[in-house]
Amino acid sequence: MDQLGELKLALYFFWRLEQMEGAFRYLRRADLTADLDFMQGLGVSEELAQARLDEALERSVERGTFLRARLDPKNPAKDCYFLNSPKGRAAIRAIDSGRWRPQEGEPAPSELGYEPPNIFQLYEENIGPLTPLLADALKEAEDTYPAEWIEDAIRIAVENNKRNWRYTTAILERWHREGRDARKENSQDQRDSAEARRRYVEGEFSDFVEH
Repeated sequence: MDQLGELKLALYFFWRLEQMEGAFRYLRRADLTADLDFMQGLGVSEELAQARLDEALERSVERGTFLRARLDPKNPAKDCYFLNSPKGRAAIRAIDSGRWRPQEGEPAPSELGYEPPNIFQLYEENIGPLTPLLADALKEAEDTYPAEWIEDAIRIAVENNKRNWRYTTAILERWHREGRDARKENSQDQRDSAEARRRYVEGEFSDFVEH
């Protein structure tokens, strides 16, 4: 970032969202202008601060720091800004599909009752960047397998240093065919898990593993 207003906005945005609760966290322009201390930090006059805020918002959207949901093309005041994160992208998808919509006059959400899929975050944090094709595959897996299975399969893939979705899917497919004990791990479960991972590497899943 080479523009001070954009940097100030990004830092404020991160801090403000951290104070909020709820599955989807966002801010409208009115939420920003209502904080007089923040606005005074953008400019010595109200007009200058307003202009710098608009410029910073546009730069942030163009850069991809923020995602903008344009709820009413004729009324920019209703625009909602989300952080470009797995949850922010999930919020945009929920709005685009009609599954969720920010309430009129609601400056900041509390608990919205809709939990965004966390499989995207799991993948990005543990395996790598998402592509549109992978996103579709992840959503299909989420509709097919329990969330605990997906999380454990990704963990096994990471522990075996096989960070790819093909390997993770092979684990899920085997559990689906043969069943899986979903007990919480104790010392015996950990030994069983280690033995299971050895079978994945040396047995049925050897085609997916580089030796």
